[in-house]
Amino acid sequence: MAAPWEDVLRDTSAIREAAAVAVDAALLEGVLMRTEGEPNASDVVNFAPFTLLPSAVPRTLFEQAYAVQQDFNLLVDAISQNKEFLERTLASTIKVDDFTARLFRIYMQVLEEGLAQSVFLGINRSDYMFDCGVDGTAALKQIEINTIAASFGGLTARTLPVHQRVLKVLGKSKEASQLLPNNPSKGLALGIAKAWELYGSPSAVVMFLVEQVQRNIFDQRCVENELWNRNIRVVRRRFRDVFEKGSLGEGRRLYMDGQEVAVVYYREGYVPKNYDQQNWEARLLLERSRAVKCPDIATQLAGTKKVQQELSRPGTLESLLPGRAEAVARIRATFAGLYSLDMGAEGDQIAATAIADPNRFVLKPQREGGGNNLYGEELRQVLEKIRDSPERTSYILMDKIKPQPALNYLLRAHSPLRVSECISELGIFGVYVRQGKEMVMNRAAGHLLRTKAIEHADGGVAAGVAVLDTPYLV
Repeated sequence: MAAPWEDVLRDTSAIREAAAVAVDAALLEGVLMRTEGEPNASDVVNFAPFTLLPSAVPRTLFEQAYAVQQDFNLLVDAISQNKEFLERTLASTIKVDDFTARLFRIYMQVLEEGLAQSVFLGINRSDYMFDCGVDGTAALKQIEINTIAASFGGLTARTLPVHQRVLKVLGKSKEASQLLPNNPSKGLALGIAKAWELYGSPSAVVMFLVEQVQRNIFDQRCVENELWNRNIRVVRRRFRDVFEKGSLGEGRRLYMDGQEVAVVYYREGYVPKNYDQQNWEARLLLERSRAVKCPDIATQLAGTKKVQQELSRPGTLESLLPGRAEAVARIRATFAGLYSLDMGAEGDQIAATAIADPNRFVLKPQREGGGNNLYGEELRQVLEKIRDSPERTSYILMDKIKPQPALNYLLRAHSPLRVSECISELGIFGVYVRQGKEMVMNRAAGHLLRTKAIEHADGGVAAGVAVLDTPYLV
């Protein structure tokens, strides 16, 4: 799966010149993050980490990933509306995983009260790797689907012209022209704008719910600017602000500082450390409201690892997407082996298999945000410790995907320029809007390629491991 610049990688003087151009181009284009030292200040920024060269991606697998995205949108939406499926699937997990249990309690409380929300907006990102078989052929295998706070739709669009510039500097103008146009933030904003419009209150605002520490603010601003360009007002608030100043009015309309909120777009709330007691109360207030939540709590639960594992069971997809045999086949073709660690003979056998051969598997907790998975010896130690305990049901087991590494340079601020063996992960953004039972919008909204050195088993860009990249189709 070689890109047509293997020759360039050995020309150190050309690489040094290209790297200097690349960094300046990244700053010019706005491929920016705040610094670790000043995470809430925009007067000290640096370039977000990225690859010097675009990475080769098999065209057929890239097209396959795009082709299945609308199916995944339908699937996530179907799961979010299926109380029996969520209850049954998460029954063992909520006994041992407090975070999932608290989300689930809010979900049940809101259902019992009756949903005030009638418009539903999903923004998700389905992530894949290219599994290299023994015969050398690559297959598209899904790592996970992110249903909350899927990031880098803004910065990835701005990385594209940087890579075009680098290729031109290296005398590869033809190849530069073959990089695909890509602007996920436009597609994400289109979904938010449609949900805002269907909410039906022209003076209402879109509220970005954001974290206390906001290094990745420019990525969010890309989506925000698209909304301002459509004359849709955007406010940025934290859970704490919602707790202190949020209220429900007539018809459970949500108000912040006296302004009605039409859409709540979560860039926060996906890991336990995002919550204290006040934040949980704020989350409940948001969920009880009429505002369009992206995601609503049912859709966040649809993105849990336990749900992902349950989807791989024979017959599950068919029951969730009845009469859609082709969609089911497209989805199933992307699944890697997924295994339950529920208590009982099946879970016992899987745990024993993984302990005996830990390098075959990945152990995944019910967490988003990267950097949580366990591999190799660490996997073995954790499973040996919890093999006879219900605690093991808070994890799922997945076959380890083995991509073919390729050489590239990973550009990071204050880091030396050196070549690395790298692997890539392709994400496809999906957006859908449903009003009542009618699907109003369902589309793929762009892609994100992230690349990391092979010594890092786990973690994304925000976790400081992977870097932004651009696919070069081969």
